Amino acid sequence: MTGYPLDKLYEEIAFIAYYFKWSFEEIVNMEHRDRRLWCEQISGINKNLNNSEENNSKSLSDLI
Repeated sequence: MTGYPLDKLYEEIAFIAYYFKWSFEEIVNMEHRDRRLWCEQISGINKNLNNSEENNSKSLSDLI
């Protein structure tokens, strides 16, 4: 049985730590499933914010 790739683990830790400012210990001690769920939630938040910003930056002619 192979373990979870170390580079992916560090990527998830960095992603969550960057956005939520949680400590390394808090994140690394999470279950894999919970860590992935948090990454998905953060990605969803970012996607919604980016879509919102794109809609707000359109000119009136773009909306008509």
